[in-house]
Amino acid sequence: MSVVTVDRDGHLLLIGVNRPEAYNMWNLEVIETVSRAYRELGDDQDLRVGVVYGHGERFTAGLDLPSVAPAVAAGDVAAIIPGDGYDPWNFVGEPCPKPVVIAAHGTCNTLGIELMLASEVAVAAEGTKFAQLEVARGIFPLGGASFRLPMRLGPAGTRLLLTAEKFEADTAFRLGLISEITPTGKHLDRAVEIAATIAANAPLGVQAALASARAAERAARDAAATVLFERNAQIAASADAAEGIAAMVERRQPVYQGK
Repeated sequence: MSVVTVDRDGHLLLIGVNRPEAYNMWNLEVIETVSRAYRELGDDQDLRVGVVYGHGERFTAGLDLPSVAPAVAAGDVAAIIPGDGYDPWNFVGEPCPKPVVIAAHGTCNTLGIELMLASEVAVAAEGTKFAQLEVARGIFPLGGASFRLPMRLGPAGTRLLLTAEKFEADTAFRLGLISEITPTGKHLDRAVEIAATIAANAPLGVQAALASARAAERAARDAAATVLFERNAQIAASADAAEGIAAMVERRQPVYQGK
């Protein structure tokens, strides 16, 4: 069974994370497969818009740290993005030149929030719970939340970045992280509907507008990525990072010492 389903629907490419038994956490295989699906979306002239969603009871519980930690600890975060793919988070690599709509439900943690921040439209089903948890796990966000949460959501975004507090769909909507709350079970249908509306417009115009919008934040993106590369090896090798992973595996509260 594939950990990611990729289906064409006219001008749309539907990308579904399919690890429900693992809370749809993204391991290296998921990251690489989604990245290559973004490349398919970007390179195929018949495809105009992508839709990313999760199979099962939740969108994603976040990053599969035991799977990704060795690559991250090596210091080259960009290495987790395959050379024949696009960066779904538009942070350490080149993004897909076409728009993507995110459909979340159940749980949307860490990289799921960062996917929303890097995408053009995001909707969530009522009752969806969010959290940017990295600092509570001894690490820090690797997918752009470090600059996009404060930049897009203001002081509230900074608070969510530094407290790792959980919040719900109504707060996500009020702050502008998502554009719409859907009834339970209708998030994917609504995301597809929005994607189809985008796809009905002139594709070259859509892509040019998207490129212009991204250019406006490119300097901030690159500056944040530079700091990430400078600090990542130190953070990944810290005792706090090891404690964060151990505490998560052992299902206990971590005890951090700033080392």
